[in-house]
Amino acid sequence: MSELSFECLDIRPELYGAGPVLRFRLRIAEHRAERIHSIALRCQIRIEPQRREYDEHETELLGNLFGGRDRWRHTLRAMHFATASVLVPGFTGSTEVELAVPCTYDMEVASGKYFHSLRDGVVPFALLFSGTVFGKGDNGFWVQQVPWHQEASHAMPAKTWRELMDAYFPHATWIRLHRETVDALLRFKAAHAVPTWDAAVETLLAKAGEAS
Repeated sequence: MSELSFECLDIRPELYGAGPVLRFRLRIAEHRAERIHSIALRCQIRIEPQRREYDEHETELLGNLFGGRDRWRHTLRAMHFATASVLVPGFTGSTEVELAVPCTYDMEVASGKYFHSLRDGVVPFALLFSGTVFGKGDNGFWVQQVPWHQEASHAMPAKTWRELMDAYFPHATWIRLHRETVDALLRFKAAHAVPTWDAAVETLLAKAGEAS
């Protein structure tokens, strides 16, 4: 049977796809010189926010997700980011493969809030692997499971996320509003001849004394 190890070499943004995707480049090594026919690989990706420091600006924005810094000892815990799969072609020794991970900029999702709050530094990822390994040896084909303890970690620069989102949503983000709120904003825009959604919100913030 095989003995595998996994490593995340880098993460790059897919800038010209149908939607935002991060591509995780993985290196898979087999340490017993077994011929791997293929691997049906699954990967659960988690963000581990406790593995980095945050400046004052980031701390303020992250309050919406983790509460005040005095609570972070209890609230700063790993969060699920994505689960993705890839079929790894046959190899002997080692191989590299890209894992495509579709992304969202939905600010109702915890990962979206977290990414949006970062100005610099890195995003600490943990990758947990599972799946099925198919091999071929002197005694014919064999099958085994990828052990659940197989993990890897990678620190993705925060600028990689910004580069990805700027390619699909330049100078913008997304928030969810109730239909009644959208209707009220439409009426406000019409009544005050406000040209854009940004201008409408800025006008309301100014009236409330909250303008930046």
